[in-house]
Amino acid sequence: MADFTKVQQALERRGYTVRTFAAAEEAAAYLDGTIDGKTVGFGGSATLDALGVYDKLAAHNTVIWHWKQEANAARKAAMQTQVYLSSANGLAESGEIVNIDGTGNRVSATLFGHEKVYFVIGRNKLAPTYEAAVYRARNVAAPQRARQLGKKTPCAVKADRCYDCRSPERVCRALVTLWGPMLGMETEVLLVDEDLGL
Repeated sequence: MADFTKVQQALERRGYTVRTFAAAEEAAAYLDGTIDGKTVGFGGSATLDALGVYDKLAAHNTVIWHWKQEANAARKAAMQTQVYLSSANGLAESGEIVNIDGTGNRVSATLFGHEKVYFVIGRNKLAPTYEAAVYRARNVAAPQRARQLGKKTPCAVKADRCYDCRSPERVCRALVTLWGPMLGMETEVLLVDEDLGL
């Protein structure tokens, strides 16, 4: 198993509740057993998709995800849910959580409006420093996402790094760093010993 000791301690010092899991199915089972009878919003996340938790939660919660429902309406409705699920584009061992967004729904939902937010983060998102986590978000996750979406941005075409382009198809329009859980909103980080998402 990956050694999550350092990052777990850093996250806990910052005020997060942290749980570690050996496999994605364990994290999915935990969420399924913990979240019940709630309204649940999902951020755009290949990690959550790989977890397969949408159908599990939808069996006993009202779940809203723009990947499964009409996108614009679902993005807005997910902002009003009791619980919100997301992942991260980078996680520093020092505890900073880094996300890039194009529409803003995912990052804004992790900042305000919910009773609780869960971040599900695979071992591949872990970086040794804050700078490395930002680098990963910009130069690994964002180009892969742009390519996955079929964008014609330089990063998607070359799939090697961020070019800080001005393309109208640019998917990285905001970078958000969480130094700790937002005031008034409980935040739990689930660390999974698998490569998940981009």
